[in-house]
Amino acid sequence: MTADQLKAPPTSEANRTRGAEEDHGGPSFDVNFRSVGFFILFVAGIAAGLLFVLPEITSLDQTWRRIEEGNPWWLSLCLLFTLGMFAGYVTLFQSVFVRGQSNITWRESYQITMASLAATRLFSAGGAGGIVLTAWALKRSGMDARTVADRSISFLVLQYLIYMIAIVVCGYGLRYGIFPGNAPFSVTVVPATLALVITILGLSVALVPTDFERRLRGFALRKGRIGRLAQRLANGPAAASAGMRDALSHVRHERDPAVAGAVLYWGFQIAVLWSAFHAFGEPPPLAVVVMAFFLGMLGNLLPLPGGIGGVDGGMIGAFVAFGVSGSLAFVAVLVYRGFTFWLPTIPGVIAYLQLRKTVDRWRTTPLNYTN
Repeated sequence: MTADQLKAPPTSEANRTRGAEEDHGGPSFDVNFRSVGFFILFVAGIAAGLLFVLPEITSLDQTWRRIEEGNPWWLSLCLLFTLGMFAGYVTLFQSVFVRGQSNITWRESYQITMASLAATRLFSAGGAGGIVLTAWALKRSGMDARTVADRSISFLVLQYLIYMIAIVVCGYGLRYGIFPGNAPFSVTVVPATLALVITILGLSVALVPTDFERRLRGFALRKGRIGRLAQRLANGPAAASAGMRDALSHVRHERDPAVAGAVLYWGFQIAVLWSAFHAFGEPPPLAVVVMAFFLGMLGNLLPLPGGIGGVDGGMIGAFVAFGVSGSLAFVAVLVYRGFTFWLPTIPGVIAYLQLRKTVDRWRTTPLNYTN
């Protein structure tokens, strides 16, 4: 998301009220009852396929029986860890976006985060739907557009910095024998090196001067149309720099709840997958679970609702590349996705409907947000 996408008119009371009247019904991607109903039918169709079609496929019949015979204690842990995952996600959101006085309480943070997850399932391409919905809700709460842009970037940086660090540590650690487990070059060193390069390039954004946008604004006044174009192009780097600096300030602070929330969000997801392996057989080494998990998550970048098929196939393929039994990986990943993707879908839709009412309430109450 660029800063331009998050720009809004000046946040005077009149403008806020007018903007709320114009778009209080939902964000710009037009989530409505028809799309929600379509997605519920889509979920029901997929569930029916899993229940009635998969068992009829001879090659998967044995795998399906393994799912039915899973250890209930480990499956109960999957549910518990799923709840922990969402607690971590809400903590990350609350710690990054809510500071000082704000209309957003922990209850509203839950509504926004769960609704954004539902939007991520409705819309494709790396969670773009969730980002748009989150930005819409934050602006309706009274937060100015530039702050939304800066903190959205900070939120994403904190979330995916953990992702990149895990790939670097586990990739090189497996390859050079620090952690036990198979270590094919293509799924250890290659992704670890790419993650390291991307992380370094990303962190370098923090070196963009904080007054970069202001400098180009002055240039625009002197140089006409070309200068104004340059100033607009500076909005993105300026917001990215501010967001990166904000994220690094969280990292520098000892026991920062935002960092803890990001770690818990990913850690509990891995714990769900690890428990799913235990429920059906002998799990691979933990570093292999972590590495295959994060490699599979790259499937979210595919233009598929919620990464359906992309994440599942990518994760299973990564486990097979590490030498894990394909049938065991299949059932473990299927159960993991059932808990972390399918289970929260209905609560997410409900949270979105609650959020619409919350936004309507914000329209009729004074906004007390302070930066």
